[in-house]
Amino acid sequence: MTLRAWFDRLIEQEDLNFLLTNRIPRRWLTLFMGWFSQVEQPLVRDISIAVWRLVSGLDLREAKKPEFRSLHDCFIRELKDGARPIDDDPGILVSPCDAIIGACGAIAGTRLYQIKGSSYTLEDLLCDRELIDVHHDGRYVTLRLSSSMYHRFHAPHDCRINQVTYISGDTWNVNPIALRRVQHLFCKNERAVLRARLAGTGHPVTLVPVAAVLVASIRLHFVDVLLHLRYSGPKVIACDAAFGKGEELGWFQHGSTMLVFAPGSFSLAANVREGATIRVGEPLMRLP
Repeated sequence: MTLRAWFDRLIEQEDLNFLLTNRIPRRWLTLFMGWFSQVEQPLVRDISIAVWRLVSGLDLREAKKPEFRSLHDCFIRELKDGARPIDDDPGILVSPCDAIIGACGAIAGTRLYQIKGSSYTLEDLLCDRELIDVHHDGRYVTLRLSSSMYHRFHAPHDCRINQVTYISGDTWNVNPIALRRVQHLFCKNERAVLRARLAGTGHPVTLVPVAAVLVASIRLHFVDVLLHLRYSGPKVIACDAAFGKGEELGWFQHGSTMLVFAPGSFSLAANVREGATIRVGEPLMRLP
C-alpha cells in the first residue's frame, strides 16, 4: 500500500478525522501554519511541498511557474494563461473558484443547508439585515476547496463590489465530516461577506469566503488589508471596485469554502449538483 493510499484510508475514519482536524488547538495551529508556510528556507520548502504532494495528490502542472519561494507561495500559485476558460455568455454566472460542490439550491425563507440534515440561517451567517432581505427565498451554492486545489477566486460576472464585511470567528475544519457534526459551522468560522451588483442588470450577488483550520486568512485585491485572525480593523469596509467576469478578486491562504448567493429568479446551471467538481469560469447559475 502506498503512503497516499494509507493516509487516505486513515483519514476516512470519521472519528479519527474529526479528532485530528478539529480537537486540536485550532487557533494556535492556524497562526503557526501561517508563519511556517512562509518560511523561505529551501530544504523546509521542498520537504513541505513533497509531503503535501504525497498526502493530497497535489498537481502543479497547471502552475504558471515551476518553482516556489515557500509553501505559502505554492498555496497561492497562479495558473498558466488560459488554464481556466471563462464562459462568456452574459446570461451565465460562473464559478468564482475551483471546488467540490456541496449543498445547493433554493433557500427556504432564510434557511439553507451546510450539508444534508444540518441547516443554518442567513441571519446567523451574514449578520446584515439588508442582505438577509435581498437573499430571502434566493438561490445558493456551497463551493468547497480541498487543500490541493487552486486557491484564488474570481469575479463570477461583470460586477461592482461596494462593501466587505469581516466577521471574526473560529477555525473549524470545513470538510463533510465536520459539517455533519458541528451545527452552524459556517456561521461560527472566520469569514468575509462581499456585496456585489452585476453590471448591466443590477442583480445583487453575494460571495462569502469562509476560512478554516490552517487557513484563517483571506486576501482581497481591492481592499488594502489582509483579513486574518489578528486583524482588528473596522468590521465593515466600504469600497467601490469594478471587475470583469473572471478577473481575480483574491485568494485563500490554503483551502476553504466559498458560498455564493443570488436572487430566487436565478436558476442553477445544469452541471451544478452536489459532489461534482467545478472549475473557475464554468457555469454556476443562469440569470433570469
